[in-house]
Amino acid sequence: MALTKNPNVLKWLDEMVALTTPDKIVWIDGSEEQLNQLKAEAISTGEMEALNPEKLPGCLLHRTHPSDVARVENRTFICSRKQEDAGPTNNWEDPKVMYEKLRKLFNGVMKGRTMYVIPYSMGPIGSPFSKVGVELTDSIYVVLNMDIMTRMGVQAFQHLGDTSNDFVRGLHSKADLDENERYIVHFPEDNAIWSVNSGYGGNVLLGKKCFALRIASYQGKNEGWMAEHMLILGIENPQGEVKYITAAFPSACGKTNLAMLIPPEIYKKKGYKVWTVGDDIAWMRIGPDGRLWAINPENGFFGVAPGTNEKSNPNALATTRKGTIFTNVAHNLDDNTVWWEGLDKNPPKHAVDWMGRPWDGTTSKEKGAHPNSRFTAPAINCPCISDKFNDPQGVPISAIIFGGRRAKTAPLVYQARDWEHGVFVGSIMASETTAAAAGAVGVVRRDPMAMLPFCGYHMGDYFQHWLDMGKKLGDKAPKIFNVNWFRTDDEGHFIWPGFGDNMRVLMWILDRCEGKADAVETPIGFEPKPEDINIEGLDISIETLKGLLDVDKALWKEDADAIEEFYKKFGDKLPKELKNELETLKKNLD
Repeated sequence: MALTKNPNVLKWLDEMVALTTPDKIVWIDGSEEQLNQLKAEAISTGEMEALNPEKLPGCLLHRTHPSDVARVENRTFICSRKQEDAGPTNNWEDPKVMYEKLRKLFNGVMKGRTMYVIPYSMGPIGSPFSKVGVELTDSIYVVLNMDIMTRMGVQAFQHLGDTSNDFVRGLHSKADLDENERYIVHFPEDNAIWSVNSGYGGNVLLGKKCFALRIASYQGKNEGWMAEHMLILGIENPQGEVKYITAAFPSACGKTNLAMLIPPEIYKKKGYKVWTVGDDIAWMRIGPDGRLWAINPENGFFGVAPGTNEKSNPNALATTRKGTIFTNVAHNLDDNTVWWEGLDKNPPKHAVDWMGRPWDGTTSKEKGAHPNSRFTAPAINCPCISDKFNDPQGVPISAIIFGGRRAKTAPLVYQARDWEHGVFVGSIMASETTAAAAGAVGVVRRDPMAMLPFCGYHMGDYFQHWLDMGKKLGDKAPKIFNVNWFRTDDEGHFIWPGFGDNMRVLMWILDRCEGKADAVETPIGFEPKPEDINIEGLDISIETLKGLLDVDKALWKEDADAIEEFYKKFGDKLPKELKNELETLKKNLD
């Protein structure tokens, strides 16, 4: 029974059914009853395992194929009609060629299977920010994850209406999970995403990076808004006023930890609170008041499990206690719960590892959980979820923060001189590789605005879009900052304590936004006076803090040369404003 009369949806669905020839079609209405039936079916076939109903109520365990455990950037394509529109940082193929290749892979691929029709909204139902997608899939795992990650079901079709053609068409099949024929393909001009031969989260939950960043960034450029790889958090002062910040970090830089930050004692005692609006994606528009407003288009958290624990992120851990799907973690058979590296010091003795093999965590040299194992958890479970989480108007943004992992170059915090300089600061964002990343340690990887793998069009045009948004915002634009929690001493130890203490830096940032704090001008931007960062209760001297704020001109000169080299790849699409900012930086360093 179709859930919509929308002719655009129905026509497209007919075409996809004719291509994939499923035995059965199930429309996903989002009801508890239907979801429970699907869970029962997935448990009966062994696709999912039900976990301890007392300790982890409503939680499920899933394992993906061992060749299918992460996003595959080399198999991810942006198929714009013109190659130059995809730009130098994306894989491109001519859409005609790619459709032909994919049609062969999708031809009859669902024979003997059920096609699930998933209507979903990215963003609160009824919000002017929100957008609708429809994903067709042959995977119950996808349906159950999309229920957590999006507003899924009949309500999404109601939001779309009976005539609109503004919906993202998502087609997914696990097919044979053949890694040599695995494709995650975006057709920005067609509002379409096709994904085949994967069963792993980021490649198959098409609302996530595929729609909410790659397609939405392209829509945002055309429609005058922004889709960004950013957390959103609110800081509430003792008077009950809340100010909101967005922040972009490459992976392994503590993004989720910052989004769910727990204030240090000195702030807690005074009555400060921190609220999570989002941990991964922000959609931002200029509001009627001329300020920048943001929503989190997602409805859940798709977090990395290893390293999440009571100390590193108690709020994230609490979020996973019910209604969560765990993927590729270890299964503790003694009490039917889950375990991963870094959860606690007591690995289970009688367990099954992420590949389904018997595992003894007390003796095994192998890891129990895959390093990229995940939890998909409802945001509503989070102890610090903001009361604005479902607000259709979103929240007004005071500051935008960029950050990366630099051992020596970037100081603890600095402020951009103005919006154009801020776009420059975002465009040169970089992290040094750690042992966790494949390849050499300490190599600088540029990741502008943390969007390198997620920008759905030419990155030079993306920088221009940022500059255009700044012109529209004028003096109501948020202030832009850069942070680096990862400065190290000569032995390679982190100097700044990080985690909850990062709030001390955020407080200076907010004071700057409200004109309550001074700053010192340096060659790279404005920095705090050391005495303006509250270090009360920390084992850090004002001298150490001065060191954390030090700008080493020689290192920055090296960095400026590297930026120049990086900028070359954008050719004549690099906005002249960014060239000028680079020249200014070089002059300032002389």
